[in-house]
Amino acid sequence: MTESSAIHDDDLAPGSTPRLVVRTTELGREVDLLATLPPTEATAWVRRGEGLVGHGEAVRLDVAGPDRFATAVRWWSRLSASAAVRDEIGEPGTGLVAFGSFAFADEPGHSTLIVPRIVLGRRGDRTWLTTIAVEPALPVVPSIASFPTSSQVGRPEGVVFADGALTGAQWAAAVADAVRRIGAGELDKVVLARDLLAIAEKPIDFRWPLTRIAQDYPACWTYAVQGLIGATPEMLVRLENGLVTSRVLAGTIRRSNDDAHDLALAASLARSSKDLEEHEYAVRSVADALAPHCSSVNVPESPFVLHLPNVMHLATDLAGVLADDSTALELAAALHPSAAVCGTPTPVALELIAELEHMDRGRYAGPVGWVDAAGNGEWGIALRCAQIDPDDSRRLRLFAGCGIVADSVPEAELAEAQAKLVPVRDALGT
Repeated sequence: MTESSAIHDDDLAPGSTPRLVVRTTELGREVDLLATLPPTEATAWVRRGEGLVGHGEAVRLDVAGPDRFATAVRWWSRLSASAAVRDEIGEPGTGLVAFGSFAFADEPGHSTLIVPRIVLGRRGDRTWLTTIAVEPALPVVPSIASFPTSSQVGRPEGVVFADGALTGAQWAAAVADAVRRIGAGELDKVVLARDLLAIAEKPIDFRWPLTRIAQDYPACWTYAVQGLIGATPEMLVRLENGLVTSRVLAGTIRRSNDDAHDLALAASLARSSKDLEEHEYAVRSVADALAPHCSSVNVPESPFVLHLPNVMHLATDLAGVLADDSTALELAAALHPSAAVCGTPTPVALELIAELEHMDRGRYAGPVGWVDAAGNGEWGIALRCAQIDPDDSRRLRLFAGCGIVADSVPEAELAEAQAKLVPVRDALGT
């Protein structure tokens, strides 16, 4: 098996798992993680300058279908158990690490786990370099000076936007249909997404919009995995040395350009029965999914308002203590799909999404993040994102979604979806 080979879900016989040689060393200097990213085979998970970025691919798992999470968990368990690791730091995110991105729906469900050849990481005042090779090769330790710099990245040219699967009017009609179904008692909540196409004159260097999003939305987790780029405000689950945390967002209002008015808007959001109902469904679904894996789960009595540059969300931070041997990847699988991106009851909401959206979400609204060999990791929900067309890098699909409940107004939901498209749209146009 070569260093750049991919493994598919039909190649997982016990003897097929490669043995990796891994070494993590501390760097004596700060590194701008996103500025080092190469133009291809790059992965990233960064917030406020801290996190992980990957260069190249040592091995990759491509998996599809309803068993995508279970297959990925088995593969990662075998890979971690067989790896030869020398880790001089021993912190979450050091040693053997994989980046992943999973499809929202079971079918076709195309998903991936990627182990880079090189991982740069930063946490607090510590920065490290991890090198990974497939035995019998040995890791090659590069010099920091050999990494790319942001000055080599070109601005997208001639970007135009077009409707995706549905026009705005068609999507608003789908929202109206969903409200009718909720009113008839078929379900309590459904999250409907829409896509927007972006077409440029020349191939788009993903590093340009990724860097702009990270600069404009520093409170979000900026990510890049196999052509999926974005910055999510929602942490599906973080596992760090036995502590489990999750940030749930549901209930949104668009910001104005006036600080005083935004404070009034935040207060109205915190009192909105429609948004509080939507938020309660999302929090309950996460708490219920975490309960079997935790000795206790702390759920605050009321949400807080999270202020982002373009919108404000109702937010709740949950915390628990891990009671079993689940990894962060397994917890992400147990939590997906939460009511924040699907609805409730889940089976009914999934059927309605498939009926009304008229598109494949791909990896939008699926878990995206990383896991290490100790089981630590961070998995966000792939929101505020775009998928680069693998066959034509001039084209991207942008996604946004809204939670629909009985009191939802189609025109207001359309405006909310448009607001959620702003981060990537702005990043492509600046």
